[in-house]
Amino acid sequence: MNDTVPTPGTAQATVYLDHAASTPMYARAVAAMTEQMTRIGNPSSLHASGRAARRVVEESREKIAQALNARPGEVVFTSGGTESDNLALKGLFWARRSADPRRTRILSTAIEHHAVLDPLHWLAEEEGAEVELLPVDELGRLKVDALREAVERDPGSVALVSVMWANNEVGTLQPIADAVQIAHAHDIPVHTDAVQAVGQVPVDFAGSGVDALTLTAHKVGGPYGVGALVVRRELELTPLLHGGGQERDVRSGTIDGPAIAGFAAAVEIAVKFQPEHAVRVSALRDNLVRRILEEVPGAMVNGDPVSSVEHRLPGNAHLKFPGCEGDSLLMLLDARGIECSTGSACSAGVPQASHVLLAMGCDDESARSSLRFSLGHTSSQADVDALVEAIGPVVERARAAGIASGFGATTKRAG
Repeated sequence: MNDTVPTPGTAQATVYLDHAASTPMYARAVAAMTEQMTRIGNPSSLHASGRAARRVVEESREKIAQALNARPGEVVFTSGGTESDNLALKGLFWARRSADPRRTRILSTAIEHHAVLDPLHWLAEEEGAEVELLPVDELGRLKVDALREAVERDPGSVALVSVMWANNEVGTLQPIADAVQIAHAHDIPVHTDAVQAVGQVPVDFAGSGVDALTLTAHKVGGPYGVGALVVRRELELTPLLHGGGQERDVRSGTIDGPAIAGFAAAVEIAVKFQPEHAVRVSALRDNLVRRILEEVPGAMVNGDPVSSVEHRLPGNAHLKFPGCEGDSLLMLLDARGIECSTGSACSAGVPQASHVLLAMGCDDESARSSLRFSLGHTSSQADVDALVEAIGPVVERARAAGIASGFGATTKRAG
């Protein structure tokens, strides 16, 4: 296949604006995966077929390592971002506490993905970890002084620090360099969930100084069910799984060669074309935001208003629509063939305000009136035009429904 920028905006009935949830696979990733699916061979087997499968896995490991400026031996394959986060948090906590029983504290942020928050909650409930979720500012960015104070209060008790590279809801980039500097001054390892960042902004494992980094394939144009934890070789990790000793004896289990081949192809493409992608997609995003703010009186942007890649993910547009239930907006847009996300958790069918927006200082009603539009490598100007055309009437209907139900009763209707 030609090594060129993937063509955006392929014709489709649906306007897909939920790339932060999952983005379509690149054709080259599909080809790399399907080619291996027709071949036999367990990568752990010693015969010729096994060795051939192992070669595919190791070549893929090298591609991913090169794309992220890591050593191949630092790439540990997993089933995806959730497993990688669990391995980093639990594995580091157990290993650090075992080496020094005083190390029972874990410092993280209040805006992490649930793949981080839920393991932290489990460690607190079941393992006696003292979890401190540090505050963020109104833009959704970690307050560095709060991290410094938490570390310096008792550095010998801190097992690890975990700060996401970029927030999955509002797209705000986090001060990873500051977190590393503060933690490393006291020999504390730093983990980052970079699931949303890889392929969107520059991600340099060695250059960043982090000790462990999570990524997953389906966010970068690869298949579901495969990801990696990039972790320094000298860092001790207690395994979650025990078995055949694959992946440095850190993550046992039969290695999924075909999925890993597709994963590596996607990472290679996404990272190679990241600069061009960021320019193109951020222009679409800025156009989308500007036109929605013009079309819908009262609409506001959540997160950092600065659109440079040093501050916010290029494809992320997160807006609040006062007087509207986000779920109502989502379903009304869905009925028009436009797919996006509320960016909020939903438990047992009951809408809940986004923990990210609440941590940023939004009240419950504002948090529940927000939508996330996330653009990706297949997004086009036609997608933006379709959303802008639909959003005005959709907001009017949602506001009318909100008034009828009592939602937004304290919010002056705009427009």
